Order: sequence, then structure tokens, then C-alpha cells
Amino acid sequence: MDLIEAFVKVFLLVFLAEFGDKSQLVCMTLSARYRATPVLIGSVLAFSVLNVLAAIFGAALSIYVPQELIFCVVGILFFIFAIQLFMDDEEEEEGDIKIGKHLVGSVFILIFLAELGDKTQLAIAGLAAVEQAWVVWVAGTVALMLTTLLGVWFGRVLLKRLPIALIHRGAGVLFMLFAGIAFFQLYQLIR
Repeated sequence: MDLIEAFVKVFLLVFLAEFGDKSQLVCMTLSARYRATPVLIGSVLAFSVLNVLAAIFGAALSIYVPQELIFCVVGILFFIFAIQLFMDDEEEEEGDIKIGKHLVGSVFILIFLAELGDKTQLAIAGLAAVEQAWVVWVAGTVALMLTTLLGVWFGRVLLKRLPIALIHRGAGVLFMLFAGIAFFQLYQLIR
């Protein structure tokens, strides 16, 4: 049951935080200009590699850093991410996108560099420090695959009907909830 709970928690957090984010808008823009399949493959590969790096980093932290400190940092990071999402009412700009000859590789590099150190990658690292790393990696990657798929195929329709600010607020509430859980777990450890 703990694995399912961890999967659902990570999935919802990453899905809501990434929905409408710059990488999803980039995928939507690229798929309007280029074939959807290479855009999807390049994006999913980039997210998979980023999530592996984040999960490994988070799991390593759990070995070398006291759990009290991890819960404290995770709680603070989630609280900061929540505040950022509540304050982020403006839609992200797609900007000029330069794509080379090899579309999959170009999309991989573009998404990898755009998302390196992003809030979802940091969230995955933090969650991997307190949950099983492989579950966090799978849940985070599935969530990012789904947001990418939605961005590639359905993004324009969904974004016309549902404001990004509402989605960001939902993700902010989730980050706030998980910050509270992390602080509660910290309280239980030091009590």
C-alpha cells in the first residue's frame, strides 16, 4: 500500500506542477511545427534521464544526510514552490525555438537543458530521499510523459478552456499540502 500511496503522491505532484509549464508549451509548439512522434520521444527521453539523476541524488542524500534535515529541506522547498505557483499568474512564453537536423536529439537537448534544476526535478530528488527512489522515478516519469503527451496532442484545446493560473494554483495547493506532511514527519522524528 505504501508503494501505491507514494506513486500517487509523486504522480499528482509532478503532473500538476508540470502541466502548463514551459516544457509542455515547448512540446506543444514543436509538435505544431514538426512531427509529433520525434518530439514525444525526445521529450520522454530527456525527462527519464533527468528523473534518474534526481532520484539517484535524492536516494544518496538519504544515506548521508540525517532524515530530520531532509524533511526540513523538502518541506521548505515544497513551501517555496507552492508560493511560486500561487504568484505565477502569467502564461509562459514559448520563445524562439531552434531545432537541428536530428529532431529527437534536438528535442532531448532542449528539454534537458530547460528542465535541469526545475522545480519538478528538485521535487523528485526530495521525494526520492524519503520514498523509494525507483517508485519516485517511475511516478515522476509517467507524470511527465503524460503532460508531454497532452502538450503534444491536446495542449491547445485544453489551454483554451482551462486557465494556466488555475492549474498552477492546484499544483501550489498540492505543494503546500506535501510541505505540511514533510514538516509533520520532521516533527515526529524530533519529538
